[in-house]
Amino acid sequence: MLSDGQISLRLRSLKGWKREGAFITKAFEFSDFMNGIAFVDRVARVAEKEQHHPDIHIRYTTVTLSVQTHSEGGITEWDLELAGAVEKMLRSQETRAKR
Repeated sequence: MLSDGQISLRLRSLKGWKREGAFITKAFEFSDFMNGIAFVDRVARVAEKEQHHPDIHIRYTTVTLSVQTHSEGGITEWDLELAGAVEKMLRSQETRAKR
């Protein structure tokens, strides 16, 4: 597991991600339900590639991801890498949408 200081330092580079107890979390807002569901599908693909799976909460147009390494009972480097991979996927989607 990472120390509190290590977690705080790494979260600075992950826009919108925050620590909530033994998890890192981020809520994502979408224009409608189906865009949120499409996001969940993209996250699932990233999670499978990383072999690390977030808890996913869907509430209409808001999707919240919560990540921890359950086997460690807290936040590890693996969790921060998954958060970074999700952010990279989002940046890639935004770049394609602008073309």
